[in-house]
Amino acid sequence: MSNPAPRSRDRVERSDAGDHPAFTIDRPGSRYIVGIDLGTTNCAVAFVDTAPRAGDDLSSASAGARVQTFLIDQWVDFGVHQRCEWLPSFHYQPTAEEAKSLVAESTGYNAVDPDGAMGIVGVLARQRGLQVPGRQVASAKSWLCHAGVDRTAAILPWQGDDDVQRLSPVEASACYLRQIRRSWDHAHPDEPLDQQDIVLTLPASFDQVARQLTIEAAALAGLRRVVPIEEPQAAFYAWLARHGVDWEKLVQANQTILVCDIGGGTTDFTLIRVRPLSAETGVLEPQGARVDPEYAEHRPRDGSARLSLHRVAVGNHLILGGDNLDLALARFAESKLAGEPLTVRGWDALRQACRVAKERMLATHSLDQYTINLPGSGSRMIGAGRSVVVTSQEVDQVLVDGFFPKCSLHDRPKAEAVGFQEFGLPFATDPAVTKHLAAFLWNHRNDGRDDLEIGALGDLGTARPDWILFNGGVLGSTKIAERLVDTIADWFGGQPAVDNVRIAAESSGSGGWRPGILSGERLDLAVAKGAAYFGMTRRGGGTEIEAKLACSFYLRTSFDPPRAVCIVPGSASPGDRFELNDRPMELSIAVPVQFCLGYSTLRLADRLGEEIEIDPSQFVELPPIRTVLNLSSARRRQTIPVTLQVELSQIGTLDLWCQSSESKHRWKLEFDVRSAAETDRQAIELAANREGLLDSETEAAARAVIAACFGEAGSLPPAKLVQAIAEAVGLPRGQWPPSLLRAIWDALIEHQQGRRRSETHEARWLNLLGYALRPGYGLAADDWRVAQTWRTVYAKLVFASRGSRSESLILWRRIAGGFTAGQQLTVYQQIAYALRGALDPAGARRGGGLAAHELSELLRLVGSLERLPREEKSQLGDALMRLLSVKKWAGARPAMLWTIGRLGARDPVYAPLNCVLAAETVEGWIDRLLQNPGDESGYALALMQCSRRVNDRYRDVSERSRDAVVEKLVAIGAPEVYTRWVEQGGLLGASEAEEIVGESLPLGLSIGGGFR
Repeated sequence: MSNPAPRSRDRVERSDAGDHPAFTIDRPGSRYIVGIDLGTTNCAVAFVDTAPRAGDDLSSASAGARVQTFLIDQWVDFGVHQRCEWLPSFHYQPTAEEAKSLVAESTGYNAVDPDGAMGIVGVLARQRGLQVPGRQVASAKSWLCHAGVDRTAAILPWQGDDDVQRLSPVEASACYLRQIRRSWDHAHPDEPLDQQDIVLTLPASFDQVARQLTIEAAALAGLRRVVPIEEPQAAFYAWLARHGVDWEKLVQANQTILVCDIGGGTTDFTLIRVRPLSAETGVLEPQGARVDPEYAEHRPRDGSARLSLHRVAVGNHLILGGDNLDLALARFAESKLAGEPLTVRGWDALRQACRVAKERMLATHSLDQYTINLPGSGSRMIGAGRSVVVTSQEVDQVLVDGFFPKCSLHDRPKAEAVGFQEFGLPFATDPAVTKHLAAFLWNHRNDGRDDLEIGALGDLGTARPDWILFNGGVLGSTKIAERLVDTIADWFGGQPAVDNVRIAAESSGSGGWRPGILSGERLDLAVAKGAAYFGMTRRGGGTEIEAKLACSFYLRTSFDPPRAVCIVPGSASPGDRFELNDRPMELSIAVPVQFCLGYSTLRLADRLGEEIEIDPSQFVELPPIRTVLNLSSARRRQTIPVTLQVELSQIGTLDLWCQSSESKHRWKLEFDVRSAAETDRQAIELAANREGLLDSETEAAARAVIAACFGEAGSLPPAKLVQAIAEAVGLPRGQWPPSLLRAIWDALIEHQQGRRRSETHEARWLNLLGYALRPGYGLAADDWRVAQTWRTVYAKLVFASRGSRSESLILWRRIAGGFTAGQQLTVYQQIAYALRGALDPAGARRGGGLAAHELSELLRLVGSLERLPREEKSQLGDALMRLLSVKKWAGARPAMLWTIGRLGARDPVYAPLNCVLAAETVEGWIDRLLQNPGDESGYALALMQCSRRVNDRYRDVSERSRDAVVEKLVAIGAPEVYTRWVEQGGLLGASEAEEIVGESLPLGLSIGGGFR
């Protein structure tokens, strides 16, 4: 087997199989290298013009000096636009009159956005949002990483004004990038931005979906030559740019640098280790080598650097930043306001005003007090102007002590929610940044160190950072930065100081030691400048941070015997790409397949393409990707030859491309491999798989029983099918693990022709098919299984019998969680005609064609369709409220109550939060339920679901409604836990979860966000 050399920074082009184009820095390079900081609160742009010194040696000494800030043109007032160093990350949709003024003044490069909602971004958008918050989009970057909503849906502004055209978080991000592009193109008409090499910054802790959506936002803005970089790394590159000549004189070998990045929406921690190089070979010296005098012996006489920088750890994803501080201050200010609680619009205005107050009060020269003014603006805001005064002492107590408390190194964040949730975002459960930092430093104290160094330093010594580099707008506050330094000094005050970090101790009780502070670039520009400098390092200039994974990656090729092929050698760095052209493989199309990836930190000498036997003691498996790869022209199973292309991205993913050897088709798979790179990202294993994977013989026994019923020569009566399977596998139906259930589904699909034998056969086939696939998600490739079920069953019933129709409704209800919004709407429209007669009370009294049990099944199906448009759900709920008292449908009342509870739930079972009905709508339902009481268990359950506290101001019903519900629940003797969930919130138990779903769930599968 040949060992082809890696082609570093040579990138994949476009996938012909419909994947996203690879956003890359191409060679030869463009004239400009542009760094873009797409921030939660502000965006900034920096660039390097390579033309004036073309051909020069881009040494670290000259590279940093060439990084410049680009001024972004934007509206700062109506009729006034300016070029500013940053672009506030706010989108505002003007009123009709405002839009006329802006369109008249548009200049092309500062135009009102013509590609989506009529809107503006930047300074004016931020300022107008203070007066009219319901028309402003803010914190789009935080919404990009919110797994609880459909991040591609038009959901922003969250709970905005009714006449505002909403944007998705992706579209809002694209609006900011589009404005940057317009401004750049106006300033550089001969060098448009879409032709420049762009480095786009992302939080180090962004999940894989958020990273991909950010790249999609760049594509939507017309930017395709894009390479991402983690923001803490970019901040450190900005420091290197400032210290291109002397950085190696400021730090010493074996020291640790903590990059602490706290922006508007996220908190990121990164550790960088300084390692010595050998003067003779240029390779790393042992990590345990003493700093002095041996390091001095390694330093060349010409003064050139003989140190290297290695990023060794990245912290957990924390949605914790300036937005949280704004919310905390707003809650405090609200508590000081006299009168009625604020409306949603009033709260939005207060939160915006508190952002300004926070910035003013936490500045270096803080004020003694600050008046927060809330202007009145009719019924959509606060009725009349109000104000509240906050003092410097109060702000320090709420923000500094609240988010950066003094704590022990061994204190840990609380698991229960104690943060602020009113913004609709899944903020960190514990807002104490210092506790998160303590956990990070302790958990990664040994990362990047060898046994000799660990033994010499001990736990405290290995956990201690020698230097801190601050980044992010929050850390622009001297108070907060000093609190962090004081806290770290307290943690490690008894440790000996490294020579060049010996800083005079202040009266802080730190024992004479304090961490050194690396003075960096301006915090509002550092990330953009560092990104541009990083682009220079990719062309050979400047000093590069090594972020090697220090492990080899393997793709499993067989299970018996266990073998794998090396697809990434241990010497790889982010940006390297590898091709295994000499190892053609067979790829199955149109069926579920799995790609099993593993890594080893011990087998670093294995060559690319080398096949090895897996030694469990040297090999760690990552969660496999189980999926279905399709060709648009192929509907049946087939096998095609492919070659593999592998690339390590700059943001911690391993991209695996399967390239057809017979055509241009290729498929891209992404593995998150940061859990192998000594970070806090853990390998995720589906809980369902922990319930057990039955052996192949047991699955074969189940398949044989199904064949005996639905196969060509089958004679087993459908009525005996379930019992026969239970006997064959030795487990009652309720204990069948998900792996067996999905195998049963596969066998039923394989023998689908057998349902044509009789009405009874089809009814049993439909019933077991839905049971085996419920709840439609939870296992890999379930989306494919649901799609296959849809194509096989929808509008294709063999028998037009009542039994087949009823079982098809039960099937759709069971797997509704796996349907797309479009499929759910289609199912709803299929049964809407039958529902209309029953939902019309006048028509219902005249008779109608449905029986009560048939209506019950229709309603339970509709209640399971959580992705229906909110307008449809609202109308259906209103109709059910009128129907509750109709005597003809008394037998269907339990189903009505169950459906009302699902429609009005404050936390859905599986749907994104943007599908939740408005609190005002559900409050009206609660009032009517309280007027129409019953003694059914479903009545109490419906009241609880509609009023359950979720600690989100926009979703929670009013205190008045909750108090009334609690009083009713107590009066009817409802379970005590129901009142607790209404008053305090909290997790639902398994039995309540199954009552809400209407059926037992497969072992190990949860039903979604409402029960976390």
